[in-house]
Amino acid sequence: MNNWQELYKQKLTTAEMAISLLKNGDRIIVPLANGQPPALLSSLTRRIKSGALSDLIYLDALNVNCPEMQEPDVADKINRLAPDDTSQKYVEDDFNVVMFTVSPMDKHGFFSTGLNPDYAFAVTRKQPRPRILLEVNEMMPRTYGNNQIHISEVSALVENTQPLFCLPEVPVTKEDEIIARYIAEQIPDGACLQLGSGALPNIVGKFLGDKKDLSVHSEMLCDSYRELYLKGVITCREKTYMTNKWMVSFVLGSQELYDFVANNPLVELWSAQYITDPAIACLNDKLISVNTALEIDLSTQCTAESSAFRQFTKYCGENNFVDASWQSKGGKSFIAVHSTYTDKDGKLQSKIVPAISQHISVPRADMQYIVTEYGIAYMKGRSINSRAEELINIAHPDFRDWLKFEFKKMIYS
Repeated sequence: MNNWQELYKQKLTTAEMAISLLKNGDRIIVPLANGQPPALLSSLTRRIKSGALSDLIYLDALNVNCPEMQEPDVADKINRLAPDDTSQKYVEDDFNVVMFTVSPMDKHGFFSTGLNPDYAFAVTRKQPRPRILLEVNEMMPRTYGNNQIHISEVSALVENTQPLFCLPEVPVTKEDEIIARYIAEQIPDGACLQLGSGALPNIVGKFLGDKKDLSVHSEMLCDSYRELYLKGVITCREKTYMTNKWMVSFVLGSQELYDFVANNPLVELWSAQYITDPAIACLNDKLISVNTALEIDLSTQCTAESSAFRQFTKYCGENNFVDASWQSKGGKSFIAVHSTYTDKDGKLQSKIVPAISQHISVPRADMQYIVTEYGIAYMKGRSINSRAEELINIAHPDFRDWLKFEFKKMIYS
């Protein structure tokens, strides 16, 4: 133990000194949300602005702690990537620097990446090993699972304790409740849940209070899981893979949720590459995935990333879980979406559109259930004409005639 403490003291430094270890052309990856190290990144932005570092490749997502990384005089000087399928090659092979916020070191010399092993942790295991920079935050909970980094692997570390980012409470709308109830009716007792990111999947969890013996295998852990556990709904008794364990890759929600996962042997955090692998996730019988979309077209392909050519978010594990649910014995996947949105001019627009030509998140052949506040439709194996008809039936009534007209125009043009 004394050896690890001595090594800790040797590697403890300031953020400025730690970032000075970086070189021009480095390829840097940080995890999402609370896993991002704000002190290290603030120092990184200062070096970028000063011109001391250039030609960097940088990957992050859900930046909630480091607004400086979004500033034009920083963003314009780095090649920024998103953790989607197009960057998996980088995640597996090309990054040579990884930075984390971690929990304090234990007596064996290990740090836990806590709430956020997510997509970045796998980089720490690759050969040759990357340079690893850590920011120790006493408020980052230690978690179980495959997410530990040993002091002997670390190039430098800093200490910076600050509160963790928590998601605000989202009010439940009438449309949310209708959609959630449609989906809840389709979820059997003993199901294994994957609730995707965003408010709507979390709200679905609030309507599962009458279910029995649910379990968890999910990229994200949100507050509704904790609430279901406290009600006795989540027991993992019928889980067929990693029995009695909640398998997740990151946690994002309230401070109560963070306190719940801290040192909780029930919850295991593994890398996203492991959790979202369809070949692994489908080992859970009755895998139920609930995800969202920004737009769905009449062939039933959807985007969870963009509207027109404007990208709003990153590609995550959505299609992986759609695939895994189909392969799972008794599994089902749901894409939940409000039928409309209000644009910047206050005009109502349909989220169901004639055609999407870019940034497809879930292709039509993989689609199972689509749910709006106007109904639920099963799409797997249907013809294009049948898909369009079913989807128009659950579109907002004000847009159904328009969608019928546009579909006929596409068919006969």
